[in-house]
Amino acid sequence: MSTRRFIVEADGGSRGNPGPAGYGATVRDGDTGELLTEAAEYIGHVTNNVAEYRGLIAGLRAAHTLDPTARVDVRMDSKLVVEQMSGRWKIKHPDMQPLAAEAGRVFPRGQVHYQWIPRNENKHADRLANEAMDAGKAGRQWEPKPRPAGAAAVTGAGAAAAAAAAVVAADPEPLPAPPTVGWGLPPDLATPTTFVLLRHGETALTPEKRFSGSGGSDPELSAHGLVQAGRTAAALAARGSVQAVVSSPLLRCRQTAQAAADRLGLDVRIEEGLRETDFGAFEGLTFAEAKQQYPAELDAWLASATTAPPGGESFAAVAERVAVARDKLLARFAGRTVLVVSHVTPVKTLVRLAIGAPSESMFKMELSAASLSAVQYYADGNASLRLLNDTSHLR
Repeated sequence: MSTRRFIVEADGGSRGNPGPAGYGATVRDGDTGELLTEAAEYIGHVTNNVAEYRGLIAGLRAAHTLDPTARVDVRMDSKLVVEQMSGRWKIKHPDMQPLAAEAGRVFPRGQVHYQWIPRNENKHADRLANEAMDAGKAGRQWEPKPRPAGAAAVTGAGAAAAAAAAVVAADPEPLPAPPTVGWGLPPDLATPTTFVLLRHGETALTPEKRFSGSGGSDPELSAHGLVQAGRTAAALAARGSVQAVVSSPLLRCRQTAQAAADRLGLDVRIEEGLRETDFGAFEGLTFAEAKQQYPAELDAWLASATTAPPGGESFAAVAERVAVARDKLLARFAGRTVLVVSHVTPVKTLVRLAIGAPSESMFKMELSAASLSAVQYYADGNASLRLLNDTSHLR
């Protein structure tokens, strides 16, 4: 049986460079030229080069889902991407390095060949990228136009959607698409609202594992925390997709959020409901110190979500205000991807509410400083946990 061949055409654009950006990608049969699938996505405020790489990744992922053993001819009008992915040009820019690595992992190197083509030969992908940018300007994500009955599958917004739609065409009951670098959208539902949940970077209290809530000293990021915030901001800029940034009012979150917002070209919106728990008498103490000074109070707090530390706030009370904040953000940013910068308790609360877990589940979740998690919320009221405690961007 002969090896199948695909042609991937991809493009990306940014209106401002950096500015509002989007990408487009198509996969065609290499022998017949038949259009097999297409993808496009508005990815927020990034550069042309980032958008072009995101288009490449989307096209490769869609082709891989169709046939992971196929030979792939990638055709792009970006000389930079073609030369870098071909190995002839060194990749120096930190925003490009993780994207190139991501693209290189989709297929084994020997299965993909890159070719530069003039812009006028890449019109389909260019049109899709512009449609995605137009959709983003209107406050929504790109959606495929209706196709004639019997036509090849066409995907919805993003790389994961491109892959998933191809599976749908072959299998009426596909497995859910895995979370991807762009927090891709399932194709069978209306565009969900995505919360990319970011815990703030380290403060001086973080490595000492001291209680640090909203009733304490409001510490700033440490030198290491500032590095973490910068690395996270770079990773978010490379991934794209984020369309708004919302932060807890506490300083460590505002600093972390501002680093990301500066890279994304966005403003930071403060949401009071995202502040950390007020730990009352436990503030500034380690767990061992709290156990020594307030043994009965600590045990009671750990045993019941409705019990507060002396002078502090219960987890039940935190859950109520976090749920209110969540609903406000869902109403304001419907169908968008929002970076939510907060603390351990609010992030864990959003996760457990999304999956319907009991309050005691919060003690069984690890949430590292500057880690990323992601939850998607759908119009029918359901939610899906897409990512939890990802720290790969910090290495």
